[in-house]
Order: sequence, then C-alpha cells, then structure tokens
Amino acid sequence: MIKRLAPTGFTAPDRATATEFWVVRHGESTWNAGGRYQGQTDVPLSAVGLLQAACLAERLTGQVFDAVYSSDLTRARQTAGAVAERLAGAPAVQLSPELREIDVGELTGLVVSEIRERYPEYLTALQADPWTTQRPGGESMADLFGRCGDAFHALRAAHPGGRVLVFTHGGVVRVAVGLALGGVPGHAWSRLSVTNTSITRVLLGENSGTLLGFNDEAHLEALLEATEADDVLGQAP
Repeated sequence: MIKRLAPTGFTAPDRATATEFWVVRHGESTWNAGGRYQGQTDVPLSAVGLLQAACLAERLTGQVFDAVYSSDLTRARQTAGAVAERLAGAPAVQLSPELREIDVGELTGLVVSEIRERYPEYLTALQADPWTTQRPGGESMADLFGRCGDAFHALRAAHPGGRVLVFTHGGVVRVAVGLALGGVPGHAWSRLSVTNTSITRVLLGENSGTLLGFNDEAHLEALLEATEADDVLGQAP
C-alpha cells in the first residue's frame, strides 16, 4: 500500500479519530428555479431537483456510512430520503435544525432585481465586508459559520473515526470547506460555487482538517440543468 505523505509543515488529521464528512447540497428547489432567495423558508424540490436527487441516489447506491444527517428543511429532507434508502443498510435520516441555510431575513422570497431596488445599502455593505454583513433581519456569513461550525464539531465528536453523510445547503457546504481549510478569505466565499446535489468531502479532526473533494457533480452530467444559485452568492440567475 502506498503511504501518503503530508506536505511539509502540515499536520494531517488522524484517520483513527477524525471524521470524514460527505456534505451534499440539496436538489434544486422551486424557489431556486425561480431565482428567489429562500434562506430558511421551507420550500420543496422542483421536478429537476427530484431528478437530481435520483441521480445522486443511483451514484451512492450501496455506499456505507456510520450515520446520515439532514437539515430539517423539506428540500434537504427530500434529497436525503431519496438517497438514504439506497445506502447499505438504509440508515435512518437524523434531522438537525442547526444545519439549516443562512437566515436571509427580509430578503426572503425576493429576486436579485428586487433586492437591488429595495436594499442598495445592504449590497454596498456586503461588497465591502461579505463576512460580517448581516442580511437585513437575518444572519451574516460569520453567524452561519459559528452556528454550523458548532454543529459539525458536535457530529465529529459523536462519530470519531467514522464516515458521515450530511444533506444541507450551499452556505453550509461552504462552512464545511472553511473548517477543513482553517478558514476561507471573506471575499472568496462567493466564489465557492456549490451545485445542487454536489458532493463535498472533508476530513475534520479536533484541531485540524483537510479538503478531500469539492463540488463533485459527476452524477449530473446527463442532466441539462443543475442550478448553482443560492442564498450566499449575493446574486441569482
């Protein structure tokens, strides 16, 4: 067996105690399809989203995970349900409200043109400081990172040395990447484009992490549509 050497100066997580997370963004929702900001609003998958979830389920059929967790929002639960029944042992999906998308507050239900018209000051502030600027009446990226970072660390502590499948949202996938990399520059967050039902893999230890794979969407190659719009980019199609 080939031994993998870590880069000089880098301490890789110990596989015996670290947790490998497969973090999946939900399938396209009805509001994704319409370019509407949804945040924590509970909207279902679109017809395309259901097809994306089916493609992901086909790809992951027979895979083994120690546990499966999902945001409690419908679009994540529907995606998780379609996949979990095809996994080895058909594990139960455990719901976690802490894995919800960023709270977009007063932007809920709006499209980008409406946000530009009604909240120009917010957009100016967001461009200057994308990390700590809060959505009007909602959360900032820093808030999201704190909330979901705590959730990932709790799951890591519950499954040391294990492999865990998580169904969640685009913003939360970015949090997982940030945890793996030890942080992400504020202006880089919006460039971490996360496709619906893509797989991002991270290995998290107590004080270390590494990014194993990002935005793997190979199962969607046969589909014509796979939206990347979400509630963190500051833009929508």
